[in-house]
Amino acid sequence: RLQEVRLEVLKKLLQRRVENQNELDPKRLDDHWQSYQKAKEEKIKKIQHDCTLMLRKLIAKRKNVMGKLERRDIIKEYTDFESQTYAPLSRIGYFPDNNSERYVVKSAYLNTFAGLCELEASLPDSVTQLKIKAPKPKYTTTKTGFVKRSARLEVVLAQVHQALLERKNKVKEPKKPLRFLEKIEKPVPRPPTPILENPSIEEEETELAVICLQRLLRGRAIQNMMFEEKEKRLELIRELRTTHALHEDGQLLLKAEEQMTLALQQQHDLQMHKLSLMEKHLAREEGRALANMLDFLSKELLRLQEEQKIHAFVMLAERQRRMREAEESGRRQVEERRRQKEDEIFKEAREGGWWDLQQRTIDSYLEDIILSSLENTAEEQAREEVQRMAVEINDIAYEMESRRTRLQSEEIVAELVYDFLIPEADKMSVREKVRQSQGKHIYAAHQIIHGAIE
Repeated sequence: RLQEVRLEVLKKLLQRRVENQNELDPKRLDDHWQSYQKAKEEKIKKIQHDCTLMLRKLIAKRKNVMGKLERRDIIKEYTDFESQTYAPLSRIGYFPDNNSERYVVKSAYLNTFAGLCELEASLPDSVTQLKIKAPKPKYTTTKTGFVKRSARLEVVLAQVHQALLERKNKVKEPKKPLRFLEKIEKPVPRPPTPILENPSIEEEETELAVICLQRLLRGRAIQNMMFEEKEKRLELIRELRTTHALHEDGQLLLKAEEQMTLALQQQHDLQMHKLSLMEKHLAREEGRALANMLDFLSKELLRLQEEQKIHAFVMLAERQRRMREAEESGRRQVEERRRQKEDEIFKEAREGGWWDLQQRTIDSYLEDIILSSLENTAEEQAREEVQRMAVEINDIAYEMESRRTRLQSEEIVAELVYDFLIPEADKMSVREKVRQSQGKHIYAAHQIIHGAIE
């Protein structure tokens, strides 16, 4: 019996375990299904978000296909109620729900009982106690309260008749003037902005010649007009000369002073005109000389920098060449030593015993190994030292170039000017003097030749 009871208990336990397992399996499947569904929804949301983002970017690019930069139009933003001025986007960092409590109305009349009582007492009785009166019927009704059909028709006919009379007797109202109509005057169009171009020397000379010719023509016209007016009023002039003969000396003095002032004024105008022409020519020549000088200095500065770089490269190449020569000489010396040792070994082997020969061979082999290792280490250390020094020199040169101040640049430019331009200017002045001194002789020779030909 005990065994049977145990078997029954085991059967029940197994059956319960199977039932629990059957209950847990669907739950696990549901959990896996839910997790997969969540991951799927998240992926779909991400894809939709990326799609909307790309669509926004494409729309923004389509608005400005040519890629032109546009300034911010503040007036357009304030006129458009869909712009970010009135409705900023939350993805930019603005959340309209923040600090929403400040818009909540907080009043003691609404939040407390005493406030509500006070508010109710302040209101009139017509607000709290309504008195509604039933309206009187406009037409007759029956005892039961229903409206007769004939009464309804009479009311409708009366309304139609009243509407027809109002339309018939209606007087057309004159159109009212617009209250807020204002005439907007268009601004006067501005004249085009003049553009002043630098005239050439030939145009300037022709313009000055034309101005001089115009002055001569105007002066001649004024002289002719004065002569004609003088001829017309010749009798009055003679009369004045007879009446004012006594003041002739004073008039002569005044005329002499007037002529003197006019002559001085004309002379001053001519001098000022000549000075202005000279100043223009000098300014043009100075500008040309300064431009050439600055161009030359910039080119010389670039040339010096390139020369310094080339010099550094040459020094590095020279070091490498010397190192290679030293390596080659070391190899040759090693080869010579090896040959000498082989000759000595051969002589000793021919003259001496075998043990001494073996011992000496071992010693020479060890010495060769030690010497070769020493030479290799020394060569590597020398190469590393040379490369390190080259890098340090290059860094120092670049650092000096970057730390160079404006004063140092001006000093370099001044040295360049002193070294290159001043000797060149002296040469140019000497050449000009020689050319001027030879010009007289050349001119005389030309005159003699032309005279002989004629």
